[in-house]
Amino acid sequence: MWLITNTAHRARPHDHRCSCAPVPPSKETVLLDHRLTVLRTFAARETISATAEALGYSPSAVSAQLREYQRALGVRLIVRDGRGLRLTAAGAALVERTDDLVTLWEETHAAVRDADQHLTPALVRLGGFSTATSSLLSPVAAHLKAVHPGLDVHIVEADPARCVDLLTADRLDIAVIVAMQMTQELNERRVEQIPLLDDPLDVLVPADHPLASRSSVGLEELGGDPWITDRPGTPYRALFVTAFAAAGVTPRVAHQVSDWGSQESLVGDGLGVAFIPRLMRLSGNTRAVRIPLHGPSAPSRRVLAVLRRGASTHSVFSEALEALRTTAEATRTPS
Repeated sequence: MWLITNTAHRARPHDHRCSCAPVPPSKETVLLDHRLTVLRTFAARETISATAEALGYSPSAVSAQLREYQRALGVRLIVRDGRGLRLTAAGAALVERTDDLVTLWEETHAAVRDADQHLTPALVRLGGFSTATSSLLSPVAAHLKAVHPGLDVHIVEADPARCVDLLTADRLDIAVIVAMQMTQELNERRVEQIPLLDDPLDVLVPADHPLASRSSVGLEELGGDPWITDRPGTPYRALFVTAFAAAGVTPRVAHQVSDWGSQESLVGDGLGVAFIPRLMRLSGNTRAVRIPLHGPSAPSRRVLAVLRRGASTHSVFSEALEALRTTAEATRTPS
């Protein structure tokens, strides 16, 4: 049956992957043919090279998997389209109709493992954006390893879109993302979204700033300061513009810097003020002071946990989600 995995057909990871690449799937998919995962990843990424990158395989291995799957099914799944490939109507129908099947497999896999109290996963794979890695994923990984001494936990730091790609390619189990950084809406038939927190953006000011001793400030009080923010066209620049528009203030942008740590350095050197996410841990530079913002124009970002649909029924993943919620709640008070 074409849904049963034939391990002889599984693609080998590309031999020249860098050592920092995310780990391959931790569970042997004994019910689902792995070539179906390759096809579904191709449907999401749309090119052979992008599919190979998401799966950690070489492009030739991905092409071979798709050709073999077509032959096994006796149905053409992909066709050439200009210089690339695209799904046929049959391929698109197969991908769409297997969404529920993959969800059922995740639920079945969880139920079988949880039914045997002596059977625990060898590996849990967590992924997230940079500030989530230090503030959320690291403490959660430490918690899981303390509660389950035999459990191995891997963390992958990546931007939200990359995390979702790795999740759907079965190279992550739980991803923590910022909703506004997604360029495409999440496919709710394939992934489950769980809100973790609305992460406020505080303001970072030099230690000798006139407002540095305040317990909170409004954006309208900072309109005349030189601002450090992301470049135009990015989600954070859009958030910056929206917040000041709501406050009825036109900010003066003096520096365009993307990295939060670099922004902190500029603020510490007295070059301006900047937004800083509550999740972001400061370096300890006493020349920069974090102040919460108040008022309706105070910006925030929605942070979500994302899993393959059905995977949250697994007890260890459920435990990880609860630890994420608890850790996220602890960040609500500025440090």
